[in-house]
Amino acid sequence: MQKDFLTSLGLADKNAGTSTGLKNINSDSYIESFSPVDGKLIGSVSVTTKEQYEAVVAESQAAFKEWRKIPAPKRGEVVRQYGEALRKNKEALGKLVSYEMGKSLQEGWGEVQEMIDICDFAVGLSRQLYGLTMHSERPEHRMYEQWHPMGIVGIISAFNFPVAVWAWNSMIAMICGDVCIWKGSEKTPLCSVACQNIFHEVLRANNVPEGVSCIVTGDYKVGEWMSQDKRLPLISATGSTRMGRIVGTEVAKRLGNSLLELGGNNAIIITETADIDVVLTGAVFGAVGTCGQRCTSTRRLIVNEKIYDKVKNTLVKAYPQLKIGDPLDQNNHVGPLIDKDSVNSYLNSIEEVGKQGGSFLVEGGVLDGPGYESGCYVKPCIAEVNNEMAIVQHETFAPILYLIKYSGSLEEAIAIQNDVPQGLSSAVMTNSLKDAEIFLSAAGSDCGIANVNIGTSGAEIGGAFGGEKETGGGRESGSDAWKAYMRRQTNTINYSNVVPLAQGIKFDL
Repeated sequence: MQKDFLTSLGLADKNAGTSTGLKNINSDSYIESFSPVDGKLIGSVSVTTKEQYEAVVAESQAAFKEWRKIPAPKRGEVVRQYGEALRKNKEALGKLVSYEMGKSLQEGWGEVQEMIDICDFAVGLSRQLYGLTMHSERPEHRMYEQWHPMGIVGIISAFNFPVAVWAWNSMIAMICGDVCIWKGSEKTPLCSVACQNIFHEVLRANNVPEGVSCIVTGDYKVGEWMSQDKRLPLISATGSTRMGRIVGTEVAKRLGNSLLELGGNNAIIITETADIDVVLTGAVFGAVGTCGQRCTSTRRLIVNEKIYDKVKNTLVKAYPQLKIGDPLDQNNHVGPLIDKDSVNSYLNSIEEVGKQGGSFLVEGGVLDGPGYESGCYVKPCIAEVNNEMAIVQHETFAPILYLIKYSGSLEEAIAIQNDVPQGLSSAVMTNSLKDAEIFLSAAGSDCGIANVNIGTSGAEIGGAFGGEKETGGGRESGSDAWKAYMRRQTNTINYSNVVPLAQGIKFDL
């Protein structure tokens, strides 16, 4: 089965892909991709050299000169065809995502569906890149604004969503008239190659330069080249806050634009009126989905003391029912962490919880034995803590759920929720309309995403995705996030026979 989906995506060879959108370019160094599912080698992807990087940028620059001249609805047609190609390849690409990254097969297919959805959104958007018309204070003048493509958009994405985040950025950027250079995670390089293989077939079929979309592969050094390159006016980077600080600083040094999607430390507030069945589904999926490796994963439950024991007992009963194993088996709920480094981070966090005074209601640990040979399978766990603990303020990319009790008003719970450095996603579980409105008000959640009676994970592409504080402030995907990929231009046209100045200034010659 694994060989079948790799073959259908053009990844059957051990050396499965080149590092760029160019033909006949390879390097002497390769990244080997091992599956966290079974520890087996999937394939290798060549590492981009500096010389190859320069060739990619040159090809992208040439492609931009052609692509920007194509009317936006025609660009949208190319994106539409890519969406159709993804529909045909959804099963295979979803399996690759599951096998190379480790998320459940349902989530792998869901991620490809996100790509399809953003293609559909972008197609409609290609006919709606609206500017504004403003009234001029000068007679016989017209003033308006319009939007133009920026050029090359550099996309740096993370392993946890190895295909969808690229699509969020690239499909919107492309209908805006930009071209893209993508550095996917070195932990999931074959996903990048597979997406590129499918897209280049569409570009060739439409006689469009393949430089519209290129990939580069490697470690942080390749990201540095992109961040420091003034030929890339926008860098969209998804990853840790530490990484975002580096990228944001480097881009700012050259006065470029950055779109940052960084860490999350997401909480669900559970009020005394909450529906326990809703709480259970939202909290458990939020905490263990993708093995806790979503930026929107639920890290903290802030529970009213009147309902605390009921919530705690419900979760403690539910966790043993979770099935952990091969994510390609749809009977399993939880797959592996991405690699051994993530396992060590998980174990270190568990140790810190104990040192800092927390206690575990559901114990964690690494699983071994048949089916767990990769060493990347861990037990989702639950700990009772307080929000001031240093470990709780930190984002651990693993299925560790922290329970925190609050005894006062909803405002107290909101203060606890907001009292972390990150500000990505949040939720409140309540049947009180008043509580819901307080949570969503200016005095409520300080996160970029605030939900009522759903969990913190599972954003739809129609809304702008992103967060505040150490999450970086960027917005991707829906709403008017497209404006980040374009440059605004204000135009004034004088159709009179004189040149009156603004503000009534006189300048007679």
